Amino acid sequence: MKSMTGYGEASQNVHGARVTVQIRSVNHRHLDLQVRTPREYMSFEEEIRKLLREKISRGRIDLFVNRYAAKGQARKLEMDEALIGQFLSGVAQLKKKYKLGGEVDVALVSNVPDVFQVREVEIDSKSERQAVLKALNGALKKLEQSREREGTYLRTDMESQIGHLREIAAALEVRSAENGTRQPKTVGPNTTSVEKPERYNSEASTTIAKGDINEELVRLKTHVVALGKVVREREPVGKKVDFMLQEVNRELNTISSKVAYMPVTQLVLQGKERVEKIREQTQNIE
Repeated sequence: MKSMTGYGEASQNVHGARVTVQIRSVNHRHLDLQVRTPREYMSFEEEIRKLLREKISRGRIDLFVNRYAAKGQARKLEMDEALIGQFLSGVAQLKKKYKLGGEVDVALVSNVPDVFQVREVEIDSKSERQAVLKALNGALKKLEQSREREGTYLRTDMESQIGHLREIAAALEVRSAENGTRQPKTVGPNTTSVEKPERYNSEASTTIAKGDINEELVRLKTHVVALGKVVREREPVGKKVDFMLQEVNRELNTISSKVAYMPVTQLVLQGKERVEKIREQTQNIE
């Protein structure tokens, strides 16, 4: 069992840069992916999403990919030599044509627009892709460990609640038997001799039909046992548990409607309370 809440982070170095992947997951009914990457990595963002969908089935996932270039590695200075050549040639023609004096120095050349330009260093897409995916796998592994740790705590609490449900099912069986001994066994004194057999049989059959909860108790105990097995599975079980809780609740409701006996009613309410506590935890598991 895994919780839907967790965090994982991993980094990789690549050609003068460091790639860091951070993943945070929280509760959500379905899988909701929020992926943020630098523009340099937009070409393989879908590959990142695909890997996330393969590893995670439920929850809101916030993933951040950051690229930190080493000092002096992010940008480079480029000099337009063709433009400088044209500038110097133009100055020489100008001097010759108008018989001008003076020398051309670096300060003059550097003031020419666009002679020097600062450009972003192009990345090696293949190497950077490998680094991102490696960091992503590392972050996913840590996220999974985090979710499993939290899931262990949730399972322990859920198993405790399931244990209480087993006790309640057993107590219901006892209380149901007690209630059976309270049903009328004889015909009332005010019944006439003509109507006694027919009326008694009708009332008795109605009482038995309404008070007999043996089938519901069998189903209730079966659902509780199955629930205990499901929470031990390693695959995502959130939706399974939610469905089985509905079945447990249905049997409790039926028992309550069939038996108007205060001890049974109290046990049903206790059972519903345990079901609700498990349901609250189910919102946190994958």
